[in-house]
Amino acid sequence: MKVSLWLASMAALATLAACSSSYPLFTSDGRPTTMVDCSGADWSLCQQRAQALCPASQYDVIDRRDGSDGRGLLVACKGPKASVQ
Repeated sequence: MKVSLWLASMAALATLAACSSSYPLFTSDGRPTTMVDCSGADWSLCQQRAQALCPASQYDVIDRRDGSDGRGLLVACKGPKASVQ
């Protein structure tokens, strides 16, 4: 029960953080992803926003968007277990 409550909370947090009406996406290891928007700016703004979003500024880039509809990075923050490999 606690796990499902935690997952529901993380899904809600990811949705709010993404400022989007789409469903949150998760990596294969269960980490929530966030779309970092930096339309109208260079890639360094996306990187700065992703670093500010994630603890210890550690994240994985899942996908990049660069087109007429805008620029952004789909990121997943690295957790304590992700850095120990």
